[in-house]
Amino acid sequence: MNELLKDRKNLVASVGVLAFAVAILFVVIPDALTMREPDLIHTGPGVTEVRKLSDFFDGIAGTGADTQVYVLDSGKPGASALILGGTHANEPSGYLSAVLFIENAVPAAGKLYVIPTANASAMTHTDYMEGTPRKFAIDTPVGPRSFRYGSRATSPADQWPDPDIYVHASSGQRLSGSETRNLNRAYPGRADGTFTEKVAFAITSLIRKEKIDITIDLHEASPEYPVVNAMVAHDRAMKIASIALLNLEMDDITIGVEPSPTNLRGLSHRELGDATKTLALLFESTNPAQGRLRGVTNEALIVEGKDEMYLAAQKLGRLFVPFGPEGEPLKKRVARHLGTTQAVFDAYATEMPERPLVVGAMPSYKEVLDKGIGHYLQAPKTATVDALISPRQLAVAAQRAARDN
Repeated sequence: MNELLKDRKNLVASVGVLAFAVAILFVVIPDALTMREPDLIHTGPGVTEVRKLSDFFDGIAGTGADTQVYVLDSGKPGASALILGGTHANEPSGYLSAVLFIENAVPAAGKLYVIPTANASAMTHTDYMEGTPRKFAIDTPVGPRSFRYGSRATSPADQWPDPDIYVHASSGQRLSGSETRNLNRAYPGRADGTFTEKVAFAITSLIRKEKIDITIDLHEASPEYPVVNAMVAHDRAMKIASIALLNLEMDDITIGVEPSPTNLRGLSHRELGDATKTLALLFESTNPAQGRLRGVTNEALIVEGKDEMYLAAQKLGRLFVPFGPEGEPLKKRVARHLGTTQAVFDAYATEMPERPLVVGAMPSYKEVLDKGIGHYLQAPKTATVDALISPRQLAVAAQRAARDN
């Protein structure tokens, strides 16, 4: 009899656990599926074409690796640039900066390519053990707009299992197995490689086929990370990075310049510069939601960037950047990316006046700080290019015209 009662208790317990698991699945699965719904992105007045990444490497066609490539062609001679957002989908300033280029930019010379979700798979899931929200919202003049907050890595649904050790294919560098799903450890990629390596190969192929002059990969890092609020530049891109730094300092934007390490492989600023003719750069802004010292990771931390734990770390001298009560809000991080990108374009035009890349209609660093991101998430319906070019761009154009005459 005792054995029978014990079996019944075990059965009841098992059924209870199963019922609880099923209940969780009914809650979690629909919520997780919303992560696979793309965010709304408006095509602004400068967008002339929307292509797919698979147009440049058909090995990712029909998979979760494929993503949109926005082309903004001025129709006039000039340089070409590629902006990568969403390499790490839990670094929202890079993603939103790319969205702002798509919705606002109007090139006056040259051609701009923008991939807002470089690792589209990483946008479809979160880092569940980190307790991060799946979405965050930005207020706009017509109401809030919601954006996904994804993961640093490709979804396990697209690439699994991780090896014990990840070996970078072209260099033999050995890293932790989870880095096999990190797009920024997979360049230049392989046509017959893993899911993530194929994404990297597709981006490398785009750069080669379209002869991209400048590639900018937008990232975020924690306040305790040594390379933060900085440009990391390939050897051949160091000159324009240095010129851009001087321009940024004139605009009261503090930033550093770091050379791309030759002994750390797989990263965009190293491999794209080595494997193609592009001038490869990576930008890092400060995001407390990225760090290990943070408190609660919620939507407020992502958008407002305020954290009591980082204030304490600042007082103890543990950070590489100043961190005050105002925090590091998302609008400041986006403003930094926009200002630095524009400074690089201006620097390139100074060095290559015969073929500049002139991108107008973008808000300045100070304008984003004053008005917020949401003010610029509604793309202007019409634009007069001459009225939308920055004073520095006009000066470069005037110098070029004087020289030609």
